[in-house]
Amino acid sequence: MRIETLTVRNYRALQDISLTHLPHLCVFVGANSTGKTTLFDVFSFLKDALLHNVRQALARRGGFREVRSRGRTGPIEIEIKFRTEHDGPLVTYQLCIGDENGTPSVSREVLKYRRGQRGKPWHFLDFEHGKGYAITNEGDYDKPNAEIAREEQQLDSPDILAIKGLGQFQRFPVVTAFRRLLENWHVSDFHINDARPSQEAGYAEHLSRHGDNLPLVAQFMFENHRREFDAILDKMKRRVPGIHDVQAAETEDGRIVLKFQDGSFRDPFIARYVSDGTIKMFAYLLLLHDPNPHPLLAVEEPENQLYPELLEELAEEFREYAERGGQVFISTHSPDFLNGVGLEEIFILTKEHGFTRVTRASDSGILRNLVAEGDLPGALWKQRLFRRDLFR
Repeated sequence: MRIETLTVRNYRALQDISLTHLPHLCVFVGANSTGKTTLFDVFSFLKDALLHNVRQALARRGGFREVRSRGRTGPIEIEIKFRTEHDGPLVTYQLCIGDENGTPSVSREVLKYRRGQRGKPWHFLDFEHGKGYAITNEGDYDKPNAEIAREEQQLDSPDILAIKGLGQFQRFPVVTAFRRLLENWHVSDFHINDARPSQEAGYAEHLSRHGDNLPLVAQFMFENHRREFDAILDKMKRRVPGIHDVQAAETEDGRIVLKFQDGSFRDPFIARYVSDGTIKMFAYLLLLHDPNPHPLLAVEEPENQLYPELLEELAEEFREYAERGGQVFISTHSPDFLNGVGLEEIFILTKEHGFTRVTRASDSGILRNLVAEGDLPGALWKQRLFRRDLFR
């Protein structure tokens, strides 16, 4: 599953942006406060709205007035276009959130795509203020003479997303796929200090947002996915000098600790004595070799604590992860990381009159020519050539 287009209106600094032709790996650069974190928060907001409701998701962010772009009127609008399969139909999900008499609600929620190659998109789900309909024989949409069967529905409250309920049923496969994308959306904001301590013995398949369950995930990978774990160790040996083994060991009091074996010493080092960069590289490799990749993964500033020469290789790891089925969004300030990605994968965020503007690096003829002549994207970024005036 891959998102191809994202359009956002009236969501904080994202007053009106549209990202089109999104690749598997998307890298966002820009000065502080240009909207990178806000862009990622759009998906966190959708996940919160799905798990709870729109009102609670807004309340966590200060309420409707705080989330809606300052000085603007009208609803908050989010539109996502995606494909569940490489050659599948382009599906559009539209969400419009208003403030009715001081109470946030879903003004309009639509999921649509074409039946066949021509004609207008069919609305397979269409709700307003908690009432609407869904197509119950969605699986027959591409049959030429299929009769469309609509089912009228009323939600318990107008602040509930219709995909929350309908996405649970197999007869709504596209709704289910989109619901799973939001439920399994993952932000990685790795904190070294959270990953260092030992942890009580337990079970964890996926690395948490801050990496505090790192020893448990390492143990799970070692016991259940040895092939992937061995591949991680092989990369650690090649990229971190001296490291030739990593163990998730259980202590006498039932806690799990990470031990890193340096070839120059007989005894392994416990994680709290190992460098920040070593732990972070190991954590990223665990995340990116997950046997069940997140359909959408966001990583904020992966360059922190890492040796610059490792960043180009890390960029390639992210790309391989995306090609296996997990689309990746990354924010960075690192020229070294940018040297590992292509212009078509880079999106530049700037601010004009207090609102975010997004431009694709490859849209600049000047940047394309400089890269064609051998310049690296990171070097151009460092020279401040990712300026909006170069796109006019």
